[in-house]
Amino acid sequence: MSWLKSGAIALAALVVAIVVGLASWEPLVAEESAPPPQRTYSAEIVRSEYGVPFIYGATDADVAYGVAIAHAQDDFFTLQDVAAMSKGRYGAIAGEDGAMFDYAYQLLDAGGTAAREFPRLPADTQALFNAYAAGLNQYARENPDEVKLSGLFPVNGVDVAAGFVLRQPFFYGLGNVIGPLVEGEELRREYGSDIPGFPREGTQIDHATPTPMPGNETDDEATTTTQVLETQADARRPLVLPKGEEADHLGSNAWAIAPERTDGPTVLISNSHQPLRGGVAWYELGVQSGEGWHFTGANFPGSPFPFLGHNRDLGWTNTVNRPDMIDVYELEVDEDALAYRLDDEWRDLEVKTVTLPVRMGPLTLPIRRTIYRSEHGPVIRNDDGWFAIRYGGMGSAEQLDAYYRINKAQDFEEWQSQIARLAIPSTNFIYADREGNIAMIYNAAIPDRPEDVSADWRGILDGTRSDLIWDGPVGFEEIPSIVNPASGWLYNANNEPFTAAGAEDDLAPGDFSPVLGIERKQTNRSWRAYKLMSEAQVFDRATLEAIKYDTGYERRGYLADMYDALGALDESDLTPDLVEARALLLDWDFTADNKGRADALALLMIRDFMSAEYQNKGVYPDIREHLQAAVDHLSEHFGRIDPPMSDLLRLRQGDVDLPLDGGSDTLRASTTWSVEEDGRLALVHGDSFIQWVEFPQDGGRVRSRSIQPFGAATTRPGSKHYTDQMRLYVNHRLKPVRFYQDDVRAHAASTMRVTNAF
Repeated sequence: MSWLKSGAIALAALVVAIVVGLASWEPLVAEESAPPPQRTYSAEIVRSEYGVPFIYGATDADVAYGVAIAHAQDDFFTLQDVAAMSKGRYGAIAGEDGAMFDYAYQLLDAGGTAAREFPRLPADTQALFNAYAAGLNQYARENPDEVKLSGLFPVNGVDVAAGFVLRQPFFYGLGNVIGPLVEGEELRREYGSDIPGFPREGTQIDHATPTPMPGNETDDEATTTTQVLETQADARRPLVLPKGEEADHLGSNAWAIAPERTDGPTVLISNSHQPLRGGVAWYELGVQSGEGWHFTGANFPGSPFPFLGHNRDLGWTNTVNRPDMIDVYELEVDEDALAYRLDDEWRDLEVKTVTLPVRMGPLTLPIRRTIYRSEHGPVIRNDDGWFAIRYGGMGSAEQLDAYYRINKAQDFEEWQSQIARLAIPSTNFIYADREGNIAMIYNAAIPDRPEDVSADWRGILDGTRSDLIWDGPVGFEEIPSIVNPASGWLYNANNEPFTAAGAEDDLAPGDFSPVLGIERKQTNRSWRAYKLMSEAQVFDRATLEAIKYDTGYERRGYLADMYDALGALDESDLTPDLVEARALLLDWDFTADNKGRADALALLMIRDFMSAEYQNKGVYPDIREHLQAAVDHLSEHFGRIDPPMSDLLRLRQGDVDLPLDGGSDTLRASTTWSVEEDGRLALVHGDSFIQWVEFPQDGGRVRSRSIQPFGAATTRPGSKHYTDQMRLYVNHRLKPVRFYQDDVRAHAASTMRVTNAF
């Protein structure tokens, strides 16, 4: 029987070898990045009393190097996730969820695009990104015990650029096209206005003719056609990133008010709604170089510069917009799956096999996938056929340069000239400056689709027609913008750009081609902001604070639908607890202020109705089942159906646990939460970085205040800056922004010099 024993030993050895191989293969086969060009950098990191870093350097590149180190000191954990995404290796850290990003990385050719386009950027922009990469590499070398994935470093400027190329398209809905195509599901569509009544479960939501703002009505016949076409343009564009980013409710609020309406400064209020943690969570910082770069604001992990904020003369903020930026083409592919027909000839499909690392416990599995590409763009094969995707900003990395340039702009003309490049593929810009200018730019690199061809741009296009393959965006003059409206105010709350400045100044939808696919939607925040702004006589601090932190709802849209459905419920068919809950909700004051008995119930009810509308799901939740689930949750965890909402909704980080107000789609946004073991709802997405900027008209210094939900040291539990802004946040308070160097140093909690001298 010795042969059996020998066989068992051999089998055991083989199993061990396989396990060892699966545990160690990924770093060995991963493509190693060349380090950035060798150069000496030196920066000073000065932290405020709240730990917010201000980075000083002789050159812009020195500052970018310091930005990387400062951010790594506070959140190297997340920076590594972003670095792994930027190299197509996130699955080796985050398993199946990470592999979804890696598939998108390969499908979109993010690495190839960055490698091709990065060398074409101006030398100073390349230097900025290489310096940032050098800072990340230095922190990784000096802190090897924090590195999560072997071989992840060094990174270089091309790797950092690839992260931008990968993530930007998901802000305008690419994930909700890729996902259904990969799964062979129907793309989410919007439906016409011929569907009567409330959309019960299994029926469709009618979004085709949104209710206009008071005073914003336009010609009925022209508007109906435009509204239907443009609403359909937004049909498959809900804001969903690959699983794990919690981006289904990405939003934001923004306001700009001219000095004649404030009786003082030009005011800019930045109120972004992002996940509070992770790769698209805001990080606050300030920068100043000897080359004239002086800015304070916030960025996402993986960026060498702020994405929003202000310098001495001007500032801006962003809100997510939802234009039709994506077209899908059905290809005719030959039997061998090697070629596709375009007009009267057959073209070779580009074919590449990639290996996606998928971590499963201690092992990392190699999952093989085939990536296809046609002249249209990335190609996905499913049971229904072959589909190519083309999207705004595809194949470009110019946004890296555009963001850098607007950081250093000194006046509106210089700033707008960079926005006009449409290099930043999407997001609205709300602008204000020292000269009293305010502006709203519906920034979107909308495809320059030919209007003189027969095609349904909202449906699946004929992939055999080369005349449907557009090249580049429309001109800047074709997209909506408002500069210095007579009303003296501008706002956006992820609504259509046709309600922005009041009835006398708003743009007319009929002035813009339906082929542009500009969304025709309102959020409840938009209805509320429009009403409050239109009613205000003067925009002093108290008035603006009341608007920004408003917790009220308007009974319109999905909320009106929900209440109509509640009212239509037959009480004789309800249990006593549902009868009581229904009565509480029907008597609710539509204010999520922690005062009403129905606030907690309303909080649980509203979010999924909002999500159904915002994501174009086509159906609302079943009202009776949804009400029952809310009642069951409150009864189980609180022993009553009317607990104070602040007992239910919490801001939690470490050992700090605080009550919150606001709700999904209120101007005080507490949008998305996780359900904790104790039944409480811990906020994960909503009001995140808030910055309030005032540009005096007397030539004085720009003043600003800000807040973060937790603190500057976002993943460092041992730091005093892990939770030190939480109480200010829940109490609607802001902290001072230290912008000028004398103020920064006067309030410095720490100062350190960093260098990589060779």
